[in-house]
Amino acid sequence: MTYYLYDETQTAFVEEIKTFSGAEAIHFCPYTDKDDLDTLDLDSCTHLLTTGTLSRIKQMMLFARTHGLSLGIIPLPDQGKLTKVLDLPSAKEEAFVQAQKISEKKIDLFFCNDTLVLNDLRVGDTSLLKDFEYDYIDEGPWVRLRHFWQSWRGKAALRHYKFDVTLDKEDAKQFSAVGMIGLDYDNRSWVASALKPHLGSGDGQHMLAILAPTSLSQFYIMQPLSMFFGSKNRQRLPRSLGFIKSAVSQIDCSEPLEVLIDDNESMQTPIVLRTEADALALSTGEKFWERQQSVKSDRNSIRLDNIPRDEEKIAYLAEGLPLFEHASKEQYASLFSALREDAVLSSTFMTLLILATMIATFGLFINSSSVIIGAMLLAPLMQPIVSLSMGVLRQDSSLQNHAIRTIGIGVAAVLLTAALIAFLLPMQRLTSEMAGRLSPTILDLFVAVVSGVAAAYAKNNEKILGSLAGVAIAVALVPPIAVAGIGLGWAEWYMFGSALLLFVTNLVGIVLAAAMTFMVLGYSPIRVARKGLIAWLLIVGLVAIPLYSSFVQMQENVRIQRLLTDTYFTVGDNTLELAHIEVLRHRNKPEIRCEVISSGVLNDRDKAYLREVISKSIGRDVEIIATFRYRL
Repeated sequence: MTYYLYDETQTAFVEEIKTFSGAEAIHFCPYTDKDDLDTLDLDSCTHLLTTGTLSRIKQMMLFARTHGLSLGIIPLPDQGKLTKVLDLPSAKEEAFVQAQKISEKKIDLFFCNDTLVLNDLRVGDTSLLKDFEYDYIDEGPWVRLRHFWQSWRGKAALRHYKFDVTLDKEDAKQFSAVGMIGLDYDNRSWVASALKPHLGSGDGQHMLAILAPTSLSQFYIMQPLSMFFGSKNRQRLPRSLGFIKSAVSQIDCSEPLEVLIDDNESMQTPIVLRTEADALALSTGEKFWERQQSVKSDRNSIRLDNIPRDEEKIAYLAEGLPLFEHASKEQYASLFSALREDAVLSSTFMTLLILATMIATFGLFINSSSVIIGAMLLAPLMQPIVSLSMGVLRQDSSLQNHAIRTIGIGVAAVLLTAALIAFLLPMQRLTSEMAGRLSPTILDLFVAVVSGVAAAYAKNNEKILGSLAGVAIAVALVPPIAVAGIGLGWAEWYMFGSALLLFVTNLVGIVLAAAMTFMVLGYSPIRVARKGLIAWLLIVGLVAIPLYSSFVQMQENVRIQRLLTDTYFTVGDNTLELAHIEVLRHRNKPEIRCEVISSGVLNDRDKAYLREVISKSIGRDVEIIATFRYRL
């Protein structure tokens, strides 16, 4: 016999169920809060069906467990969350059919202080996750963004709490977190998606997800990005998430925290969590069991890799989350020691810099990019620049002064070395490698900014410190100074000023970007960094003015190239075509270098006419240097 126990308030809903095929064989039993379910004669009962509120359903789950009966749930129309979690049909008749199927598998039951937890429990501040709906992982980025905005709007300052979690057969685990989420199986929430490989409804253990962001940027930016675009079957946990998995756990906190069970019942810490294995045969959908991946184990599973556990960090985060991460004392000591050493002028620094300058200068003269790249790798000029960025960030006058002195002497040495080589060599020819460093634009500033971020990040992480060589190649510090030195040796002041502007662009872009990156990495609070960052932001703004002008000029050069490319001119009896067009601006007016492919030989009058036609096409007077080729 199958009994259908339902709340009397749901009589209208159940009356419709009675019209379905097979309902005549079911014994319908309404009950109220005053009814004692234990008085029911269930000797002939083999299966239970139920409909009601969440609290009623939990009551029936405990009742079925006590009497060793299987249970099927027919959800109400407004119980979409329950329907999704247990993969029940949303249509009434289909749900009725599904609920009558006696499950061969049993689910665990999860308790908090003897209160049954059906979906999850939340300890402390888990608001970022709480407002994400159960069907979150099925939605697109825009819906996810809306959920996140609802969570973030009006949010108060967050802080960490110190937790003590005692496990069965394990020592107490101490750590800090903003909150924790307890769940027993994959309930289709985001946290369940993140912990999917470790969740299972028949493994005899519950999961305690630990939410421990160490900065507001991580909480509101990095974590949501992980949620919005992360894989459902992620192999690695998000950085601010850890977990403890056990059959029994006791949670205590440095201060009483609210514990919310299934978004309804509330209590305070301390609490005891326990899982009762294989407690209830519950008629769920097949997809529910497909989502459960974990297998039964007697061993506790703990992942606290990125969770704050040292007293210094716990005390710091208890005062509130900083905007950016806070570096530890060990990180401070290690990085500052290296940066102070890099900022000091040494014979090794000067020797490598002069050798790199000589290589770069000769490479510029012979127009060899590979030689110039070798000079970039050898030059140590990036090191004091990164040190300067930290001095700017921390307002450390000693570090700033040493770095500025080292950079200044180094730049002077490069200029003088390159100028001397240019003065002594018996040739004065502008190569394309030199010309390429005479027109810095706003794009060069962007390259410097990105390189500054990469340099600071690499310097902060010893595992990728070798990447600084790649940064040095990308931003090219010594070659533009060498070109400026060549201009100085030739007394070409336009060449000197343009190349030096490129170096200054690289310098200010790297310093500002590296300083901001160090701030994000937690090496300075904003109140300390504000003054230095604003000053260098103004410097970057001033440098950007001529760079933007050069960018506009570059656009003009591209326009000229487009106008002249694949354009045919008729001069006398000859048809001409321009190829390999290059626009240079190292003098007062544009200089166009190109190849003229002609059907015949041009005389002086034809050449003058060609120059006039090209100038009219461009709309301004230009200098033209042409190589003539003849079509046979």
